Amino acid sequence: MKKSLTAVLASASLLISANSIASDREVSVEITNLTKAIYFTPLLVAAHKQGTHLFQLSTEASDNLQAMAEGGNIDGLILDLEAAGSDYVANPAGGLLEPGKSAEAVLERQMKKSRYLSIVGMMLPTNDGFVGIDGLRIPKKKGTYTYYLHGYDAGTEANDEIINGGGAPNTPGIPADPGGNGGVGGIANVGPDHNPTVHIHRGVTGDSDPLGGESDLNARVHTWQGPVARLVIRIQ
Repeated sequence: MKKSLTAVLASASLLISANSIASDREVSVEITNLTKAIYFTPLLVAAHKQGTHLFQLSTEASDNLQAMAEGGNIDGLILDLEAAGSDYVANPAGGLLEPGKSAEAVLERQMKKSRYLSIVGMMLPTNDGFVGIDGLRIPKKKGTYTYYLHGYDAGTEANDEIINGGGAPNTPGIPADPGGNGGVGGIANVGPDHNPTVHIHRGVTGDSDPLGGESDLNARVHTWQGPVARLVIRIQ
């Protein structure tokens, strides 16, 4: 027996409804700070379409990326995301994300709009270092997915490792050391960044002199190697 037109339309309607439910899923994003004594300033977590970027390797940092990387200011990047029609969560930790701590952001993934994930947050104490990931394709299937994030250098400021309350773009120096492990009286002995584009951060050099030397950072406390954060994506 042939199905009636009404039955066919009803079946098609149910199929479209089911596909919509399957495509617009809740995405939980958890970021864990893996460092010993580096803090992350307010993070920005975004789900967006292909072609939208908060940063890109081997390209010069935008003014808004520079403001985030040197002073933790994410306001400009938020405006960029809003202009691109992206979904985002700002400051999921409610302030600094301390070493060993985690923060969670929940996003609504829309298959036709928000297929990609990007994250940024300044690393303190650094001059223009930030934790991030650029344009990760959000998995389609339900499940739990784990990634590890690197520390990046915006290439906008010399890594003088001097804590002087700086933080405004084009103002040398590090805003602060939230952990209170930094020294004072360091005299920088470093030239401009060899790579003026966004690149993998070389890490902190530091020294062992809390009252002078060539750095205000502690070589035994602030240095890191490898990934600086763990990212766990849970698709519901």
